[in-house]
Amino acid sequence: MKVNILFCLIFVTGAIAYENSDIVSARIESCRGCSLNRLPEVKKFVLEDAPGYERLEVKFITGAPPELVLLGDSDAELERLPLSKLNQQECNELLQNRGFTKKAEKSEF
Repeated sequence: MKVNILFCLIFVTGAIAYENSDIVSARIESCRGCSLNRLPEVKKFVLEDAPGYERLEVKFITGAPPELVLLGDSDAELERLPLSKLNQQECNELLQNRGFTKKAEKSEF
């Protein structure tokens, strides 16, 4: 019986529990070339689509695989999601499903 209770405590405390409302911002971390050049769909997303989202920044780190880092209060890391197995549309859907929206287009008057 003690083993089952201990297992439940470890499982519950070790689980990541947050909601989309806990997400304050996000960051995409990726190298500028290397692995990004081998992933043309992800590269298009990072360079073309990502800059158009609110509360999202792109940070280029030499040698880093492309990942979406979800951030909470005080830039606390909530979750790190690899992008390398997604296509451009799936990357956009991932952001939108986490509550991110496109920046409003500037109208020219």
